[in-house]
Amino acid sequence: MFRYSLYLLLLVQSVQGQQKPAPDTIPAVIDVEMEENRAALKASLRPLRQIAGAPEAFYSYFWEFGDGTFSFAPQPVHAYKDTGNYDIRLYATNNYDDGKAPKSKPRRIRVKKTMYAAAPAPSAFFAASDMLAMKVNRMPKPGEEMVAIAGYRHPGGTGNVSGSLLLYYNEKQFAQKNFVLGEERAYAGERKVRADSVLAFAPMDDLYASPALAGPSAVRWIDPVRATTLTNMLAEKKALFREQHAWRVEDLKAGEEKFIFLSLETTPEMIKDTNAVVTISTIFIPDDPAIPVSQFNLDMQIVASHDPNRMQLKNRRMNYRFVSKQKELSYKVQFQNTGKGPASKVAIGIAVPGMLNGQSLEIMDYSPKCVLCDSAYERQSCLDTIVRQDSIFFVFNNIYLKGMQQEGVEDPDSTKGFVKYRVRFSEELKKLPFTSQAAIVFDKNEPVITNRSKGRFKPGLSPGIILGYGKGFQKQELPFGIPAGTLGVSVSAYAPYRPYFQAELYMSLQEKNERFISSRRDQRDTAIGNGKYIVRLREEYEIIQRTTVDVVPLHLRYNIKSWLGVGAGAMLSVVTGEKKQVKKVVEAMPIPDGPPQKFQHISGSDTKSFTATNAALFADINLGMVRAGPSLGVRLLQYLKDPQQRLFIYGIWRL
Repeated sequence: MFRYSLYLLLLVQSVQGQQKPAPDTIPAVIDVEMEENRAALKASLRPLRQIAGAPEAFYSYFWEFGDGTFSFAPQPVHAYKDTGNYDIRLYATNNYDDGKAPKSKPRRIRVKKTMYAAAPAPSAFFAASDMLAMKVNRMPKPGEEMVAIAGYRHPGGTGNVSGSLLLYYNEKQFAQKNFVLGEERAYAGERKVRADSVLAFAPMDDLYASPALAGPSAVRWIDPVRATTLTNMLAEKKALFREQHAWRVEDLKAGEEKFIFLSLETTPEMIKDTNAVVTISTIFIPDDPAIPVSQFNLDMQIVASHDPNRMQLKNRRMNYRFVSKQKELSYKVQFQNTGKGPASKVAIGIAVPGMLNGQSLEIMDYSPKCVLCDSAYERQSCLDTIVRQDSIFFVFNNIYLKGMQQEGVEDPDSTKGFVKYRVRFSEELKKLPFTSQAAIVFDKNEPVITNRSKGRFKPGLSPGIILGYGKGFQKQELPFGIPAGTLGVSVSAYAPYRPYFQAELYMSLQEKNERFISSRRDQRDTAIGNGKYIVRLREEYEIIQRTTVDVVPLHLRYNIKSWLGVGAGAMLSVVTGEKKQVKKVVEAMPIPDGPPQKFQHISGSDTKSFTATNAALFADINLGMVRAGPSLGVRLLQYLKDPQQRLFIYGIWRL
């Protein structure tokens, strides 16, 4: 029996050892085969660690060749233009893998002789005729390094172009810094300059000037429109971003494309909300006023793991106070064929939250570019759109979308696509989070489910004004708590649809109460003023005047309907000022005859501060515009220290 148990134990340990995943700390190794000035590169990487339920894990690649050029191919071949030493860098991204991205050190090579021509054709980095573009090797993940490539090119024409390239990052809308700029690598003589004034963006004061047309002593004039536009643009960027950098670019020749590589360390404090979208922005300011200023915004979704199929909502946190039913929400669904062959059909099904109106759909942009199916001929590449009550479908038909693992594919962008669209809110706009998600099907494969894209409203603060009337059930004693006339203020979340807390503060009007102490009958005669009287009765009273403050630190409320709300909580009552006096009353008969008369005298004044406290539990109900606006309330309070009940009827206006 012992041998059998020992055998089972060893068998279990053996199986566990076989199932143990490969460590994710194994560094990447760059393998180089040199032939004169031509380098054939490939990488040795750790085994992938598949995420359960996800598509097949794979690596994507980004290579820096150390001469200002790069490649996204898995095994690129690069010819260097000049001799010299070059540092090759590899950044491999582990898609659908639960480990860390492999790290690698730069691999230095030496080119002694140039044999092969190095004349690369214009890249597909830039869109259309844009002068500026940006890409990253992977989406930002907290605690992971990424590389941003800022590219600029000659706008066309024959003359050389000089100007300034500006970079903005770390948006002020987020409490923490998301990126730290580690290393910047420039290969075309770009010079770092200060970016805190307009003068830093050009070497001359006549940045916005154009030459006068007449006379040998031609002067330069300032174009006020261009100067104002640029000043406003820079001020806007500075208001949005915490960090900015600038480089001078000199003598960019016709047909040239140049790149700056920026190593960005994503901070551990980076917002870990995978629905959040962060932006890096660049601006190119040509010295020549005839060339327009170019800018490019790169939106990136924060990820927990690298998944090229994702959904994002821009500006996902909204202020409910200023949101109307006409508010447009911008969504973007990105997809990538990660297979080993091309896809001819891509179907995207999107769940539409009930708060959104799918019928308001407006397509803003999409890729691959093709016509809409309602205007296409038979078997033409086209995009079909189907809108239902709770879903939207985008179907790319008869396309050729390359696979990431397809042989001969070097440009990852050729394997990607996206749909960008807008929708509006429905008639019933509630202050509740709403979630959307997409399922992407490539040909007849299993659907790929994206992340959940969640929109939410900021809590917002709603101050309120309260005017009320308090009524106790004891007649003689001066009670604690809210008196007959009370003015108060409150603060709570704006227009809540879920349980919420409300704090209140009341400054009460001064209360006055008169308490009988004693009386005695008397038949003495006495002089009061100039007359003589026979005293019949003497009475003594205590007069108490109080000023109280009532604080509600804990008050939980819930709006059952838009017109009905209930709440319960605790209140603390503090007597901030108390004044006591003695009133003496004498009833006397005039001598020799006349009707009885009363005389009174108030004496003494004992004033104290913060003389007493008490606490109460309460429940109340509101009727009216209970989320925002005027409503009426009734509250029943039960005091604890000095047991009594008190009814408070009030009106509140939540702003």
